Amino acid sequence: MLTFSKLKSALIWIICALGLLLSLPNFVKPDQMPDWLPLSRFNLGLDLQGGAYLLLEVETGAVVAERLDGTLDATRGALRAAGLVYRDLAAGADAVSFTLADPARAEAARAALRPLLDGGPAGPRELTLTAGPDGRFRLSLTEEAIRQAEARAVEQSVEIVRRRIDQVGVNEPVVARQGRDRILVQLPGIDDPGRIKRLLGQTAKMSFHLLGESAGTPGTRLLPLADSAERLPVRTRIELDGARLRDASAGRNGQTGEWVVNFSFDSAGARRFADITTRQVGRPFAIVLDGKVISAPVIREPITGGQGQISGHFSAQSANDLAVLLRAGALPAPLSVVEERTVGPELGADAIRAGVIACVVGFALVVGFMAVSYGLFGLFANIALLFNLALTLAALSLLQATLTLPGIAGILLTLGMSVDANILINERIREERRNGAGPLAALETGFRRAFATILDSNLTTLIKMALLYAVGTGTVKGFAVTISLGILTSMFTATVVTRWLIVAWVRRHRGAELPLHRGLRLVPERTAIPFMKGRIAGLAVSVVLSLASVGLFFAPGLNYGVDFAGGTVVEIRTDGPADFPRLREATGQLGLGPVSLQRFGPPTDVLLRFEQPPGGAAAQQQALERVQATLVESFPGTVLRRVETVGASVSAELFRDGMLALGLAAVAMLLYIWFRFEWQFGVGAVATMLLDVTKTVGFFALTGMQFNLTAIAAILTIMGYSINDKVVVYDRVRENLRLYRKMPLRDLIDLSINQTLGRTVGTSLALALATLPLALFGGEALRDFAWVLLFGVVLATSSSIFIAAPILLFLGEKRLRREPEGGAP
Repeated sequence: MLTFSKLKSALIWIICALGLLLSLPNFVKPDQMPDWLPLSRFNLGLDLQGGAYLLLEVETGAVVAERLDGTLDATRGALRAAGLVYRDLAAGADAVSFTLADPARAEAARAALRPLLDGGPAGPRELTLTAGPDGRFRLSLTEEAIRQAEARAVEQSVEIVRRRIDQVGVNEPVVARQGRDRILVQLPGIDDPGRIKRLLGQTAKMSFHLLGESAGTPGTRLLPLADSAERLPVRTRIELDGARLRDASAGRNGQTGEWVVNFSFDSAGARRFADITTRQVGRPFAIVLDGKVISAPVIREPITGGQGQISGHFSAQSANDLAVLLRAGALPAPLSVVEERTVGPELGADAIRAGVIACVVGFALVVGFMAVSYGLFGLFANIALLFNLALTLAALSLLQATLTLPGIAGILLTLGMSVDANILINERIREERRNGAGPLAALETGFRRAFATILDSNLTTLIKMALLYAVGTGTVKGFAVTISLGILTSMFTATVVTRWLIVAWVRRHRGAELPLHRGLRLVPERTAIPFMKGRIAGLAVSVVLSLASVGLFFAPGLNYGVDFAGGTVVEIRTDGPADFPRLREATGQLGLGPVSLQRFGPPTDVLLRFEQPPGGAAAQQQALERVQATLVESFPGTVLRRVETVGASVSAELFRDGMLALGLAAVAMLLYIWFRFEWQFGVGAVATMLLDVTKTVGFFALTGMQFNLTAIAAILTIMGYSINDKVVVYDRVRENLRLYRKMPLRDLIDLSINQTLGRTVGTSLALALATLPLALFGGEALRDFAWVLLFGVVLATSSSIFIAAPILLFLGEKRLRREPEGGAP
């Protein structure tokens, strides 16, 4: 392991150089880069550059209702054409039903309706017909027809949403189907998300109808006139469908100067439009959009050019928006916003600044710690850390991944976790030298024996990050991706790059003593602390604290964030110190129930939170609009920095997925440790990890910190570090079981803990140094996250010694090693 061929050395440094080159475009303006260097770079998340994240739900029930309305009209026409008398014709939830006046004519009714039942050559049968002896008929949509109709509606909606956003001109939008009936929309850099929501919230189904003479006329219904309380009798028959529109654009009327929308039909639509306007000269012709009459001009003369004009009380923006809707096409079903996360550009800039400061300070602290602790070998580890950072950023760039604020935290945490591998190697080399091995033998054995532990600890982290990626949303996924890439690159830099640097030094200074003894020692070289003597007290204290944490979970309970509780959170920055009494009075008059106001950082920043009002997603969006309008009107100069809205259905799903991730992580860890060690090790590690989780939940309840998706990310990270620490101790126990076959298990566990104590303390301190700047400089968004991680580092370190080891002793005392008679008390 201490030899490198010229080819291997060249490959190592080519990879490192590529990492530096590929990460460089993220820090240099594109016009300053050479043409031969690829310009792939990672994208900034919405929380860093501002923008909006919308999760839209397609109301597929409307598709089924529309299909049934069409079936009802077709049924009415078929029965009338056959001269059949019927009553109670109506459309229900999934079927059209009617009663035949003369049950004896049932066969005639079946024959009349048979054409409706045929699916045609393009598809399977969509309707089934059932009839009772009393003449009651029922035309039901098949399950397959409903599924296909809903799937088509979602696919069409995705394409139409994409076209609408493209016509607005948003840079690099993301529009993708998510799940069965939802559409994910990410819009970076927009400063008016309300306009986008209005554009996406309109179905934009346009149709042309003749006006009826009165409301009571058969085949006529009353429709409201846009921007007016007046209602007009409109014939239900569609003379011309808006699907025939070819183009639409905003313009001004040449005579009145008012804003209008000019439109034109395709060839078939132009012919139909000419025919209608020729036959109906002198009659009003209603233009209906989403169930409202936007214009009802009288046809003065035939219009044969296939062009028309919509007039109304339009502004420049509303005319342009209507033109965008008509050009993009009508949605097959309404869309509702079930989740919204909006970040203003000012808040994004603040987040970047805070994240960069935290990263610089954290990196400096970790580098300084390694240099002081391990001297020259610590310097080699720091060089590997630099390449690790470059390779992580290069991988993010090649994947064109999205870097979020938790992703920045992930980079910093990765540096702290990457140090663990170097600490394991250096501590193992020190130990081999203390045991009498020569410099070369110590290096060889140190790298070889540390590698298995490094592999196990990193694989456990990767498993949990995979689970976090599977259940998380955008920002949490970014955290999982960043941590995973950092772990993978650290395997290369710690075990290959660092080793190459050490080997190069050894070749240059043959026979010299390894420069490890000069470093700062956090733990004495040889310790013999009898940890297992306190095993009963350690387990008792742990159980009491976990039971107390369970009690805190029920009372006072967790402060669930908007992710899990649903509702709306609005972060604002007022012009001057916030006037809380006025804010409470203004928001209290909106009829939203209790509105929580909380100071968030400086005196000018306020967090408003209110629950979801009755009425679902639509009512929630209306409530948000009222709050925004009130803040802008009553408090001039107020800036809306962030908006998060989560519907009840989404919050329930997020909570379920978060709990599922924690459960799956526990099972995965049990199986992995069981596979790599013995079942006693797996049970001990997972039991300890679950005790750590309960205490972390108690910490959330005691401090009142918000429990949300970021909290799940923090808990999974703590679980990862907790297992890592247990793996290191257990790996040494497993090794010592082979070396000391007659040593009592209690003494062997004490020996293993003492042997790994330097690594345990060093890694914990390195992680604390990397995390502390997040708590101090990372801004409000990451502050709670960082404090929870610091709590978890202390918790996991202590539990490895005082809980995991005693559990292993109790489970393995009669199985892993039988103690001789007269063993230690």
